Amino acid sequence: MGKLYLVPTPIGNLDDMTFRAIKVLKKVDLILAEDTRNSGKLLKHFEIATHMQSHHMHNEHKTVENIVKRLQTGENIALISDAGTPAISDPGFLLTRACVENGVEVECLPGATAFVPALVNSGLPNDKFVFEGFLPDKKGRQTRYLALAEETRTMILYVSPHKLVKTLAEFIQYFGADRPVSVSRELSKLHEETVRGTAEEVLKHFEAKPPKGEIVVVVGGKPVK
Repeated sequence: MGKLYLVPTPIGNLDDMTFRAIKVLKKVDLILAEDTRNSGKLLKHFEIATHMQSHHMHNEHKTVENIVKRLQTGENIALISDAGTPAISDPGFLLTRACVENGVEVECLPGATAFVPALVNSGLPNDKFVFEGFLPDKKGRQTRYLALAEETRTMILYVSPHKLVKTLAEFIQYFGADRPVSVSRELSKLHEETVRGTAEEVLKHFEAKPPKGEIVVVVGGKPVK
């Protein structure tokens, strides 16, 4: 019986790749990558010659069964996403669940993920928090906001840059203009930036300066009276 390795990759700065991650990627029989072109650059940088195969949200439903069979015959396989830890708002859950159900060993290596540094440097309470990932685009979005409006723990969301201003305006509508917000952009990269303030203040900042790059938003929970 082989083993599935979930291997985190850097969210920006290649120096965040761990020695162990490189070692695992070199020794496995196959690497499953969200985008083989993007991951190909990473593997080339670290001189990893392991064969790579595409595994993303559009094909994972069809490929999971075959991958599990390969693992059961003794192959060791690693799964990587474009950046960060697999299965965190990226492909990985379906394959992990299938492996667990079929008695295949799964090991997730520790490593980079965007929401942890965003939470820690936000200055907002981090003893208790909820990770929301991406909110629904249309159907269910209002319902989710109504539920989150009552959430007392710090909330973490992933937001695409072209939706940030709209999302911040929605924060004001559902959470109030004074709700504390921290927006981290391009974490670990050259132009890393964190903007903190009330929802209204942060909205004004990004209305004047349209955002670019990968974004993590941290929102304070509803005050407990």
